[in-house]
Amino acid sequence: MDIEAVRASYAKWALIYDQTFGAVTSAGRRRAVAHLNKTPGRVLEVGVGTGLSLEHYAPHISVTGVDASREMLGKAREKVRERNLANVAALEEMDARNLNFPDNHFDAVVAMHIVSVVPEPERVVAEMARVCKPGGQVLITNHFARANGPLALVEKVGAPFSSTLGWHSDFEIDRVLGEKSLKVIEKRRWPPVGMMTFLLMEKQQAA
Repeated sequence: MDIEAVRASYAKWALIYDQTFGAVTSAGRRRAVAHLNKTPGRVLEVGVGTGLSLEHYAPHISVTGVDASREMLGKAREKVRERNLANVAALEEMDARNLNFPDNHFDAVVAMHIVSVVPEPERVVAEMARVCKPGGQVLITNHFARANGPLALVEKVGAPFSSTLGWHSDFEIDRVLGEKSLKVIEKRRWPPVGMMTFLLMEKQQAA
């Protein structure tokens, strides 16, 4: 899936995203933000989408959100205005493979339910690590393929429809574990029905 296919898919989804996939993933988003609220400083949310998570950040957290979809960002900006979310520092249209931020800039970087959608997810994770400060956290919540069981079969059946669905149902977790500067410190299943994974990594100090 290339970036233009992603943009086209989410241009269609923007109007109904909050009531569909956004609703399914709402519990996981709130849990992820609750974890981030324990970390003071600046947070970058990669793939902020329609801004479903923004109102849940604590006031002391300065949040910057980026997304490749202009339509999704429009919905996020509406939320910021309507709910007076003063701690949202910026919402910018950006390709996650080329983040326009300096090295070691954010205290935490999060991507919720987007790594199985973006082109070159390995490059996206490398960029997330680059802009995160040493000792900072990189948090990914996403659906990853199972090796066996009923859901594994469903994932394989859904795989050919990735462009239509806007995500890869058979996405392997190993694709986001190759960045050498990141160390996994926590990994666990999350709702609904354990379909999502909470993957917490820490950026290591340069040798």
